[in-house]
Amino acid sequence: MSDYTCIKLDRHDDGVRVLHLDRPPVNALGRDLVGDLLHAEKALLDDADARCLIVRSTSKHFCAGADLKERKGMSEEEVKAFVPKLGEACHGLARLPFPTIAALRGAAAGGGCELALGCDFRIASEDAKIGLRETALAIIPGAGGTQRLPRMIGLARAKRWIFTARMHGADEALRDGVVDQVVAADELDDACMAMAREIAANGPVAIRLAKKAVEQGADMALPDALRFEWDCYQGVLQTEDRVEALKAFAEKRTPEFKGR
Repeated sequence: MSDYTCIKLDRHDDGVRVLHLDRPPVNALGRDLVGDLLHAEKALLDDADARCLIVRSTSKHFCAGADLKERKGMSEEEVKAFVPKLGEACHGLARLPFPTIAALRGAAAGGGCELALGCDFRIASEDAKIGLRETALAIIPGAGGTQRLPRMIGLARAKRWIFTARMHGADEALRDGVVDQVVAADELDDACMAMAREIAANGPVAIRLAKKAVEQGADMALPDALRFEWDCYQGVLQTEDRVEALKAFAEKRTPEFKGR
C-alpha cells in the first residue's frame, strides 16, 4: 500500500530502487509532487538495502518543471515558502548515499532539469529535450541549477544554458556533458536498469563510501582529500563483503555481497 499520490516507488531484490514520477501529463512540480518526493527521499535515506536508484516518468515527459498554474495562484509569501521545498527535493536526491540515475524522456525543463541534475547520472532518450527555462520566465533557477550545472560542465557552458533559457536536444546535452548517454527511446528503461544493476552488483558499502569520498573530497585541498579518502577506505576494511570478495576471487566465482 502506497502513501504517495504523485509517485510510485518500486523495490527490487537486487537493491535497485525505481522512483516513478506519476503526475501526468508532464509531472509538473506542484505541492503534492514535491511533498511526495520529500517523503520518498526520506524513506530512501533510511533504506539500508538500497544500492542504486532510477528516477523515471510513467508518462512521455520526465518533468516539465514547476506547476505554473499553481504558481500563478500563489502569493509572494507562498512562493518564498514553496521554492526552498522544491530545492530540498532536488538536494534530497543529491544527498542519497548510493548512486542515482535519471531516465530522461520528453521534456526535462526548469525544475525538472534541476531534479535530473541532482542525480549522479543522466541517461536520455534520443527525443529528450533538456534545459533551464527560468530566465525566460523572468526568474532564475532556484533548485540548484545555478550551482550544480557550472560544477558539472564549467562556467561558460552553464551560463549559455541559463542565460539563453534554451531547450537542448539529447545529442547537444551529451556534447556539453549534461547527460552521460543517449539511447533510442525504446531502450531507455533497459539502459538505466543495466547501469543500475552493474552498480548494484558491486560492494554496497564500498559504493557508498566511494560516493562519499568523491563528493566530499572534491571540495577539499588535495592533501586533505587524500586523507579523507583513507578515512573512507578504512570503512571497508572490517566488512564481511571485503572478505567475501577475496574468497570469491580465489574460488573463481562471483561474490555475493550482503552490504555488511
